[in-house]
Amino acid sequence: MNGILAKKLGMTQVFTEQGECVPVTVLEAGPCVVVCHKTEEKDGYTAVQIGFGLKKEQRANKAEVGHFKKADVAVREHLAEFDVADLESWPVGKEFGAADFADAKTVNVSGISKGHGFSGTIKRHGFHSGPRSHGTHNMREPGGTSAHSYPGRVFPGKRMAGQYGNKKVTVKHLQVVKVDGDRNLIFVRGAVPGPKNSIIVVRKD
Repeated sequence: MNGILAKKLGMTQVFTEQGECVPVTVLEAGPCVVVCHKTEEKDGYTAVQIGFGLKKEQRANKAEVGHFKKADVAVREHLAEFDVADLESWPVGKEFGAADFADAKTVNVSGISKGHGFSGTIKRHGFHSGPRSHGTHNMREPGGTSAHSYPGRVFPGKRMAGQYGNKKVTVKHLQVVKVDGDRNLIFVRGAVPGPKNSIIVVRKD
């Protein structure tokens, strides 16, 4: 299995044996359970579907309940698929957690970044503000867009105000500082996209 689902618990710091203070993000990776297999004959590709986070059965629809009852596992909140080299080594119902990442040195993490709504150019792109002297009307406005008589329009991709954040972001080559298999915790160096308690996809680098 090259990946796992995790919950972002927040950030803290740990000290190495050399006394270096390292900022880390704590990820609760698992316990996850294998829900079903995707095969080449039936689905056109080979993968394993895993579930993470318990969900009350009365909060799930009939299709979701039937999907998990077929696998004889409890209803899960989140599902994801990962590639595996051998399906037989990952039978349906098998549980695993952070201990499977004990040998990983670096990982790639993906999550939904924090949403900031409709934001101006200063917050979204780091534009400078205008002069704040008497009579000015251009303090936080974007200024001219260079749409003179030619071309007479704004080209697509122009940096302007708009939706900021709330997008899938992947951070690669994050160092794994420590793995706590008993509590299913993975400590990765640096920041991870998304707010606290958000779901993160962790893949071995």
